[in-house]
Amino acid sequence: MAVITETTLRAMLRTGIPNPFLVRAKDIFTPAATDFLKGRGIRVESVESQGAFSQVREAGGARTIPIGVSNRHIHLSPEDVEKLFGHGYELTPLRPLSQPGQFVAEEQLTLLGPKGILKGVRILGPARGTSQVEISRTDGFLLGIHPPIRASGSLEGTPGITLIGPAGCIVLESGVIVAKCHVHMSDEDARSLQVKDGDSLILQMIGERALIFPDVTVRVSPRYALDFHIDLDEANAASLKTGDAVRLLGKNGRFFSAEGR
Repeated sequence: MAVITETTLRAMLRTGIPNPFLVRAKDIFTPAATDFLKGRGIRVESVESQGAFSQVREAGGARTIPIGVSNRHIHLSPEDVEKLFGHGYELTPLRPLSQPGQFVAEEQLTLLGPKGILKGVRILGPARGTSQVEISRTDGFLLGIHPPIRASGSLEGTPGITLIGPAGCIVLESGVIVAKCHVHMSDEDARSLQVKDGDSLILQMIGERALIFPDVTVRVSPRYALDFHIDLDEANAASLKTGDAVRLLGKNGRFFSAEGR
């Protein structure tokens, strides 16, 4: 059973609240949550054992995707690594990430914004073509910047920030984003799930909070491992942590049916 509050629903506004809003029979809405959905014309549908959740299983077995919660982090170009840490410096791997060949570096930086600072922000390696900073909405309030929700690498028109390292500092004119939630998967995973690069998935958390992520971008590459990436704000709203799983309910704005995909 889940208690669905207005706060829960407002946390979903950033990615969109699905219509209909699917719940289990035992889920409870607060009066404010009920009024919130009615005021937006969103209908509520109860999902029992013969409903959409079981239909996904009937359409080809249970389809779940593991979760990786991403804290604030920085990607650096080789040139910026040297400016911040010294000539010829290379990042030092601390531990591997879920994606093959990528790692959390031992090195950390300080972010300086118009209204505040964040110390000890990890760098992810290896170095890449363009420097980029990924933070949450909450981090943005602390720093005094308001980055848009973007896919990685889509940096046009984004705010900048100052990066402070042990050997110097740099001012990025742009490059700060709130990363759009997305799923990495291999070609084999994509064939198994019958999706393709650029598709949008409908995912539902498995647990007490019946929250749905209605617009999750698919990224397919032979280099990728299956992983659903969300930031800390999204994870906290849905009571999720790294290692949890979400259920695949549909794609490209449509829920799967018992008849097929």
